[in-house]
Amino acid sequence: MKALSRFGELAWFKLPAEYNDECGYHQVAYIGWRYKALQEGVDQFIEDAVQSIPTQLEWVLDATRRNRILLPNRVLFEAGGLENPAFADVIQRMHTRDQEFCIKSISDVALIIQHLQRIPTP
Repeated sequence: MKALSRFGELAWFKLPAEYNDECGYHQVAYIGWRYKALQEGVDQFIEDAVQSIPTQLEWVLDATRRNRILLPNRVLFEAGGLENPAFADVIQRMHTRDQEFCIKSISDVALIIQHLQRIPTP
């Protein structure tokens, strides 16, 4: 939250838990947020910043809706987009069948957050 607040005042933020204690598995990491007032070029700046670091997975910033979602490209591809009613099912399948992918996404999110905290603001 602190890293993204550097680029504007947040109206909403979500960073899901890394591990689901109830079910006993790691979860796919992603970051969701919405700025109170979106500044021109911030989406592209964040996307470029993420693309400039050596992550294990390919990441994409989805800005097609009111909220911004930074997530592994594989999730978006396999779900066929955020608006697909089966999106939650795809995520659940990844949680239960691909723990290696989930762990890589968690590691990447930590790296992405560190990077966003360090880079100069536009």
